[in-house]
Amino acid sequence: QVQLVESGGGLVQPGGSLRLSCAASGFTFSNYAMSWYRQAPGKERELVAAIGSSTNYAESVKGRFTISRDNAKNTVYLQMNSLKPEDTGVYYCKAWLRYTTTEYWGQGTQVTVSS
Repeated sequence: QVQLVESGGGLVQPGGSLRLSCAASGFTFSNYAMSWYRQAPGKERELVAAIGSSTNYAESVKGRFTISRDNAKNTVYLQMNSLKPEDTGVYYCKAWLRYTTTEYWGQGTQVTVSS
């Protein structure tokens, strides 16, 4: 059974930091590219960061967020620094097998940036 379980979300003040984790099981983690998406209230889900053979970031988070993975722990991380109120949303991790339509999603974790 495939599972992606996000954790690490919460309430943080502007300028603060959070580290999200996504623990994977039920598939060969190292074969999959991983990414983080977020969805703010009333907005479409958007790609935040991805890691495969290289890393990619949305322009809005470049220099503040860092995606990384630990294949030994089947986990992908998102280190978020200098958080802004516009970073608020539900953060989802996604696993996808490149060159196929196979993809899996987690259930999401809420991040709220507010004073």
